[in-house]
Amino acid sequence: MGDTQPRTRRVHREAGSSAAAAAPRRRVSILGVLGEVLITAGVVALLYVSWQMWIGDWIIGAEKHKEASALSQSWMTPSPAPATPEASDSPTPAPSDSPTAPADPVIPVQDQQEHGTQFGVMFVPRFGPEWQFTIASGTSRTDILDQGEIGHYNDTAMPGGVGNTVYAAHRWTSGAPFDPIDKLVIGDAIVIQTPDGWYTYRFRTLEYVQDTQVEVLLPVPQQVGVAANGRYLTLTSCAPKLNMLERIIAYAVFEDFTPAASGPPASLAAPTQGASA
Repeated sequence: MGDTQPRTRRVHREAGSSAAAAAPRRRVSILGVLGEVLITAGVVALLYVSWQMWIGDWIIGAEKHKEASALSQSWMTPSPAPATPEASDSPTPAPSDSPTAPADPVIPVQDQQEHGTQFGVMFVPRFGPEWQFTIASGTSRTDILDQGEIGHYNDTAMPGGVGNTVYAAHRWTSGAPFDPIDKLVIGDAIVIQTPDGWYTYRFRTLEYVQDTQVEVLLPVPQQVGVAANGRYLTLTSCAPKLNMLERIIAYAVFEDFTPAASGPPASLAAPTQGASA
């Protein structure tokens, strides 16, 4: 009987010691779970960024290349041959001895298009033989740029028109059409195809500006109050890729127009073939 009470106290003390020892293990376990959650969240974030920067861009870019190629091919499908006129009994007029001056080449220019309308395909041989993207009217982020399109500023000239035809696209995510814009070399061809044919421009220079510097959209880029006196092309995108406060600008000048009936121009065959003055 005398030993029961001390033994009971020892049991209680041992039980209390065990409970006290178990408490830190419970706290360590909670910290461990929290650490695992944070690690998992970090891995998920890394995978998302990887998807956005590489995998997603590659997949979207490949899809847009196919879409642009299909549109380009549809414009190269020959139209039905016109009917042969019936023979006429009228005499054939005699040729004139007076020389005939060659007619100036006519450069067709499309009208401004409705927002979101795909009206062209852009090719830049410097960016690779598979690089081609559709051009849509407008520069809305959600329904044009984020869809992997090259957007055309509505208030600027259409391809081949006198003035400045200006385009925007992403360098990061959504297929990143303008990712390699900083790789352009003087004289590189920038070609726009429409149902009428191909408009070839030649790259001149790069410039970095603030996002508020809208003078790059003027009829003569950066020349306030100057009337359009030539045919220019301007490409705009973010610089650096994740910076929304600055823009990289590529300027080009018009070289020539190749009618659709003549087939693809020589300017598509190589990145640089020399630029005209």
